Amino acid sequence: MATITIKNIPDEIYDKIKIQAKANRRSVNSEIISIFEQVVHKRTPADMKAVLSRARQIRELTGHYIATHKEITRWKKAGRE
Repeated sequence: MATITIKNIPDEIYDKIKIQAKANRRSVNSEIISIFEQVVHKRTPADMKAVLSRARQIRELTGHYIATHKEITRWKKAGRE
């Protein structure tokens, strides 16, 4: 098995993991492994064919449009408000 060293864990997060570990009757190490397992198993790989298909559809809808410098500047300003 691999060994990982995690540095600079904020005290607040470590304290929460300690409390969670105690509630689950596990060591902090076992609790962290459990958390990793939950996160890794939740993620499903992206369907690359679907992603590429959607990207092509968007490109077809917007490929003819050329944004002007004026529009880009306006969008930037709007995003900062």
